[in-house]
Amino acid sequence: MLSDAGFVDIEIGPGVDTFGGASGETNAREFGVLGYAFLARKPL
Repeated sequence: MLSDAGFVDIEIGPGVDTFGGASGETNAREFGVLGYAFLARKPL
């Protein structure tokens, strides 16, 4: 999707538990929900 939008040099970071301590933490863990950081650039 990022490359379709014109981004290049796309990097995806490791999965991180972003729901720790949140009210939906149990559901997030049950479904294996993780957050991922994306780094990319759009050429000039």
